[in-house]
Amino acid sequence: MTIRVLLADDQNLVRASFAMLVSSAGDMEVVAEAGTGREAVALARSARADLIVMDIRMPDLDGIEATRLIAADEDLAGVKVLVLTTYETDEHIVEALRAGASGFLVKDIRPAELLDAIRTVAAGESLLSPGPTSRLIARLLRAPNTATTSAVGGPSGLSERERQVLALVARGLNNSEIAGALGLSPLTAKTHVSRIMGKLGARDRAQLVIVAYESGLVIPGTV
Repeated sequence: MTIRVLLADDQNLVRASFAMLVSSAGDMEVVAEAGTGREAVALARSARADLIVMDIRMPDLDGIEATRLIAADEDLAGVKVLVLTTYETDEHIVEALRAGASGFLVKDIRPAELLDAIRTVAAGESLLSPGPTSRLIARLLRAPNTATTSAVGGPSGLSERERQVLALVARGLNNSEIAGALGLSPLTAKTHVSRIMGKLGARDRAQLVIVAYESGLVIPGTV
């Protein structure tokens, strides 16, 4: 199955480089390119992409607001967004994840990493390894005077097992790793994650990570 990719970046050279790379993969194609956030929203609706690689900083409408509009559009419910940033410590990454992005990419990643990232997110996973993403979310969400603005519910209505699964998702474990940690089958772990997302009204695992940190279920420094 071919992954339909929309590239949104105001730098022509970056877009052209990513377009050549994506087009070289046999399982994906570039269906549109946007130079502004507003163009990205319009093309997301017209080009019917499966995934958008979205720069955070763009003129007209930034990538965060563009992501928020896409996530709020019921007709685009299946569209995934990967945000692009220059620095992995960019505080806007958390805003983008809250807005509905499924993860982030640093612009100087290796070509193979970009393609793997697209495949991962298109398959329904999130780029939330126990590395910089989790540490960044922990630092920013638990910092003094940080406003809690998540649009999804808290974990109070979850069962004890679901809370255990949510904590492991927040630590970056995939379904197979969660299954191994809790003595479950991978299918059961996947079912738990799906139910948790349904109960909390979360679009994907990225928002589950934010809920886990915002609620205090996962404590910064324990990842």
